[in-house]
Amino acid sequence: MAWTQWLGASVFAGGTRFRVWAPKAEVLSVRIVDGPLLPLQREADGYFTGVADGVRAGARYLYRFADGRERPDPASLLQPLGVHGPSEVVDLAAMVPRRPSPKVPLEKLIFCEIHLGTFTPEGTADAAARFMPELAESLYTAVEVMPVAAFSGDRGWGYDGVAPFAAHAAYGGPAGLLRLVEAAHAAGLSAFLDVVYNHLGPEGNYLAEFGPYFTARHKTPWGDALDFSLPPVRRYFVDNALRWVSAGGFDGLRLDAVHGILDDSSKHILQEIAEAVHAEGGLVIAESDLNEVKLIEQQGLDGSWADDLHHALHVALTGESQGYYGDFKEPLPKLEAALEHGWFYQGQHKPSFGRPHGTPAGHLPARHFVVCAQNHDQIGNRARGERLIELVGEDGARVAAAVIALQPAPPLYFQGEEWGAREPFLYFTSHGDPQLAEAVRKGRREEFKEFAWQGEVPDPQAAETFQRSKLDRSRKNAALLAWHRALLKLRREHPALQDDARAGVQAEVQGKALLLGRGALLLVASFASGAWSVQLPSAGWQIRLDSASAQLDGQRLSGQGLHAIVLES
Repeated sequence: MAWTQWLGASVFAGGTRFRVWAPKAEVLSVRIVDGPLLPLQREADGYFTGVADGVRAGARYLYRFADGRERPDPASLLQPLGVHGPSEVVDLAAMVPRRPSPKVPLEKLIFCEIHLGTFTPEGTADAAARFMPELAESLYTAVEVMPVAAFSGDRGWGYDGVAPFAAHAAYGGPAGLLRLVEAAHAAGLSAFLDVVYNHLGPEGNYLAEFGPYFTARHKTPWGDALDFSLPPVRRYFVDNALRWVSAGGFDGLRLDAVHGILDDSSKHILQEIAEAVHAEGGLVIAESDLNEVKLIEQQGLDGSWADDLHHALHVALTGESQGYYGDFKEPLPKLEAALEHGWFYQGQHKPSFGRPHGTPAGHLPARHFVVCAQNHDQIGNRARGERLIELVGEDGARVAAAVIALQPAPPLYFQGEEWGAREPFLYFTSHGDPQLAEAVRKGRREEFKEFAWQGEVPDPQAAETFQRSKLDRSRKNAALLAWHRALLKLRREHPALQDDARAGVQAEVQGKALLLGRGALLLVASFASGAWSVQLPSAGWQIRLDSASAQLDGQRLSGQGLHAIVLES
């Protein structure tokens, strides 16, 4: 199916068509900046439409209500002066990707998650495009871009976007983003985009003035939920997904926190989005804390983030058990289960939830789960945004990299993780509303009360907080990068690692060590603080990769401290 732009301002040979869903308005006009005021015609279901002859790409406009209020387009493609300013007409049809996508299969995906503002000193999509060959050389097969929907100010994670169709102007707008996608494809990478369909941000969110996009029937951590019982609301978000995978050139989407997408309809909105994206040849992967196979089996998504493995691995390496890590005390058996079954909680009582949690998932191929040792949340959810290497050193980072690379699910690494980046990833904002900014500061301090991590929480509004989070490529650790490449080369090429069925995974805990067997390969990962040894399952093993200096004596393997060894029979 070939998607065509339906909402917002769409350019044609003679001018621009406008369409907006605004059932709360009796009359509505579009004002072209430095141009005419055009009354729009009210159609069925609360849509307003109109044609502005001679208006071309680059023109700026606002919708005007009967009381004189002027608001940007809910389906704006560019907000050049910020989320409160006029929208800009973009000729989306003229921006069709010109490079073919490598279309990396689901089971071959190896993600690098990047944040455009901190991935380079310039903080733009064009600057990021220059480093797509670097990601390919690090043996990633996909780049996953954190949200780009326009948000207030210049600095932000992107999860407070209020213009879901608009590529953030500070990143280079839609044209810059398309050049990034084309650079990724030229380097042999698939390109994924993180999108947020569970809420909109607090500043510049004018949707409710146009129509009943939100409902009090359902509540989320951000307030009233989006009302997916209404066909125009559903179409808005389905169209948004298609805007990115069709006109934007992305190969797939990562849907943020789908446990916050509440829908009682006979067909869940996630299923409708998945079907629409699949028709365009794209993939859909969800972030979810539900541990629910229905996301894949019933709603048709291609995959789900599986955090149990991360949590167990983190606790095994750091010993932390505060907050949600309290669900993963005695971590190694939980890590073993997550490796063999997709996640640990498959119906057991989860202490932080206070109820049974999850469903069995071991029957599904591992390609339907995305796992990591670090991501933007798990780093940024810390008061001081420390990366794992700051907590457990290079030896611990090598162990984490080995577990993630050699388990069967698609792995995800956070920007710079492959070379041991030590820059924190802090929480940063640039809200223009002083009261909102102070509320965010206070909320950030409150968030860490249940954690025992000490120290002052950096001010999210401070420019320094943002600057500290930028990657510094001059500090690359060449030895860690070589370790990362060796692991991913093994993952991509070794015959034993090409079958992602859980039946081919044998995990075993011996003391403070984990043994992960996959056919002719065996990973031994030590989480000990001192000397350790394990009994190998059979004789005849040879060391293929060693993060330190292990001793192999027949079926006895021994070493010191945090340590990862890959053996081959």
